[in-house]
Amino acid sequence: MRCFLDTSIVVYANDASDPRKQALALDTVVRHMRERSGTISTQVLQEYAVVAVKKLKQAVPVVVHQLHLLESLSVVQISPGLVRRALEVQQIYGLSYWDSLILSAGESAACDTLLTEDLDAGSFYCGMICKNPFVED
Repeated sequence: MRCFLDTSIVVYANDASDPRKQALALDTVVRHMRERSGTISTQVLQEYAVVAVKKLKQAVPVVVHQLHLLESLSVVQISPGLVRRALEVQQIYGLSYWDSLILSAGESAACDTLLTEDLDAGSFYCGMICKNPFVED
């Protein structure tokens, strides 16, 4: 099973303001690193970096270290083809462009699950089911 981790999962793993979410997110990220079953994209790395520095007030060297660790997950490079596919996904499902780009990246990596709290759990997009790791099934 290949899981795509949305940006919020990575952010919560580094955010101590909600200890419950942080523990669940950290467990999720570490498990997928260990099992080599997790995928992210360069979009996720970029969004995490911005939030970590601006909102979480983490020092740049800490964020750079975290980015190195996250690179042990499979990383999808955002390409011109994925940008075009995101526009198609946006048109098909009526989602935001950024959510559509996440879905396009997960689709390109043949993921069967998208771990996110941004889309409704149980929804099915681009061959992936959405699951919210912060809510019990």
